[in-house]
Amino acid sequence: MKRQAYEPWIFVAPALIALALVALYPLAQTIYYAFTDARLGFASDAKFVGFTNFSVLFQDRDWWRSVLNTLAFCVASVSLEIVLGLVLALLIDQRFLGQGLVRASLLVPWAIPTVVSARMWAWMFNDLGGIVNATLIKIGLIEQPLAWIADQNLSFVAMVTVDVWKTTPFAALLLLAGLQAIPASVYEAARVDGAGAWSRFWNITLPLLKPALVVTVLFRMMDALRIFDLPFVLTTNSKESMVMSMFARQQLIDFQDVGYGSAASFLVFCIIGTLAIVSLLASGSQAGAK
Repeated sequence: MKRQAYEPWIFVAPALIALALVALYPLAQTIYYAFTDARLGFASDAKFVGFTNFSVLFQDRDWWRSVLNTLAFCVASVSLEIVLGLVLALLIDQRFLGQGLVRASLLVPWAIPTVVSARMWAWMFNDLGGIVNATLIKIGLIEQPLAWIADQNLSFVAMVTVDVWKTTPFAALLLLAGLQAIPASVYEAARVDGAGAWSRFWNITLPLLKPALVVTVLFRMMDALRIFDLPFVLTTNSKESMVMSMFARQQLIDFQDVGYGSAASFLVFCIIGTLAIVSLLASGSQAGAK
């Protein structure tokens, strides 16, 4: 029994060591700098300042604006991706000619690097020669070109649109795996009992798909909260459209304030970790209640 208890740790030890070197050491260094007045290029001369960086950060309006922007982006993009991903998963779970080709082509947007996607969509959203404005004008939804990237509200819509376009296939892939794990005999029994399509979906598919839905929401939520490359490339990097990771990067690189930027980075880590833990506990308590 003792051997069976420690054998798994032997197999996962290399991965844990690599994770410690890659993730834990930078995290520990970030936490350390968060309590100092370190400057870029002069980190060795840093002095301990306690919670000064955090107290200033909590009073920084730009920081709280970036937090609200990130949360709004997370709620909007993840909600749309889950709904659209579920629809796509239900469609491609059916048997039809060319099913494999459709599934493979569905992953193309997700496979494209985010920087490439952001730059491509930036051209499409261009207010002078972009295809988005041209299409909307042609079908009569708008009368003149819109500055999608320059306007704060429109840039948020553009950012959510690009993220949904890119990562909905990923959500669909995870939900498809959950759908295929549901036994076909359950649906056959429901049909025998006279249950319609909507009844089977609401009373069978959704409850049995809950584990896959929780995993998908958690994955996408954590990705959305720490997003950086998409808004950095797509938007104008203004204070009005800045997300948390962009704020931390601006303090670290542009303003060369390593201590203040590290404090912001540590809070990003805490926010993501807290929301992930709360989501897991909430889903676990609901499962236990049932």
